[in-house]
Amino acid sequence: MRLDKYDVKILHILATQGRITKSHLAEAINLSVSPCWERVKRLEEAGVIEGYGAKINRNVLSKKTPVIVEVTLGQHSANSFERFERAMQECDEVADCFATGGGVDYVLRVVASDIDQYQRLIDHWLVSDLGIERYYTYIVTKTIKHQQESLFIDDTQLS
Repeated sequence: MRLDKYDVKILHILATQGRITKSHLAEAINLSVSPCWERVKRLEEAGVIEGYGAKINRNVLSKKTPVIVEVTLGQHSANSFERFERAMQECDEVADCFATGGGVDYVLRVVASDIDQYQRLIDHWLVSDLGIERYYTYIVTKTIKHQQESLFIDDTQLS
């Protein structure tokens, strides 16, 4: 999908101000309300805008322990990857799971109530035939930067 400067402005604004009114959004990008809203609808229908939501500060609700985990599987077959990835999709404690190249197969961000819960989760994975050959655990001691995914638009996408 090709985007013009108005589409890019809309996406930047909605990424940080999801509750902005139609009229304020139109004013911010210097268009009238109807054409602005047509652009938003087009971006939604094209799947560029997937949805809207609140950014929740989970630390206010409860203290959790974030853990970064590197995982290497023993076998590198399609079935092994599929089995592991399905288990990660189904695990509520896994906040993020990234397949990676260059050393380890996956990097996970696990959010557990405490280290004991995290260790019980790992122990469960190890006996559940997920094919984990080795894993490395990194306890997050301090968050330096955490933000919503930034919006990067390649020049080739602009019309």
